[in-house]
Amino acid sequence: MTTTQPDKAHLFRSLHTLAGPLALANAWDVASARVIESAGAPAIATTSAGVAWSLGSPDGDALAREQALELISRIAAAVAAPVTADIEGGYGQDAADIAETVTGVLAAGAVGVNIEDGTRPPGELATRLAVARQAADRAGADLFLNARIDTYLFGLGDPDTRLAETLSRARMYVDAGADGIFVPGVTDTTVIAALAEDIAVPLNVMAEPGAPTVAELGALGVARVSLGSGVAQAAYAAARRAARELFETGDYGSLAGGIAFPELDALFSGTH
Repeated sequence: MTTTQPDKAHLFRSLHTLAGPLALANAWDVASARVIESAGAPAIATTSAGVAWSLGSPDGDALAREQALELISRIAAAVAAPVTADIEGGYGQDAADIAETVTGVLAAGAVGVNIEDGTRPPGELATRLAVARQAADRAGADLFLNARIDTYLFGLGDPDTRLAETLSRARMYVDAGADGIFVPGVTDTTVIAALAEDIAVPLNVMAEPGAPTVAELGALGVARVSLGSGVAQAAYAAARRAARELFETGDYGSLAGGIAFPELDALFSGTH
C-alpha cells in the first residue's frame, strides 16, 4: 500500500494520462470520500463548494482556512488514495496567507491543490501559484499544482477572444509553476481539443450531463476529468426529494436504492 507523501504524490502525477484520464468524483466530507474511494477511485479530490456547504458557508472564499484544513486532514486520514484539495483562491489575501494555506494543506496530507483565478487579474493568480510552489519546495514536498482558469465558467471577456485569453493565462500559470491547467465550464469538443493542443501540461476539464465521456475527452487530449460540486449537488437533491416526499405525501419511496446500512457503516471501521 502506498503510504508516504512522495509515493502518493508520484502515484497522483502518474494518473494524468490521455489513454485513461484521471476521473475525479469530488468529495466534500469523510463519508463521501470513503464512499467514492470504495467505488474504485484511484484518487480523491475535494470540491470547495461542497466543503463550504457542508460546513455552513457559501462558496467563494467565505470559508475560514482553519475549517478547510481540518476537513482536508480528516479526509486524507480516512482514505488510502492520494488526495488533492480545492483551496479556491488560496484562502488568503497576500503571499504570506497563500504560503500558510499551502503549508497547511501539505501538513494535512494532501498531494495536490487547485487554485483558481476567478475574477482576479491573471497576474494575481500567477503570483499565488509561484508562492504556492515556493512553499511546497521549502517543505520538501512534491505538490501537484493545478491552476483553474475561469474564463469559460464565468463567461469572462469577449467570446471571440476567450480561447486566446484562456491559452494566454495557461502559459502564464505554467511559467509560474503550475503542473496542470483546469478549465471548467467548457464542453465544446473543438474548444477542448484546441486547449489540449496548446497547453503543455495535463489539461483538466469539468464534466456534467451531456459532456463527452471520459474516454472521448481523453481522445481530445484531456488528462483529468472532474465532477466538481456535481456529486454534492446530486446528493443534496436526493435529500430534498426524500424530505418533500415525506412532508407532501407521507411516503418513503425516495429512500429506495440507498447504500445498505451495514455496507456504509463498515466503511468507517478502523477510521477512529
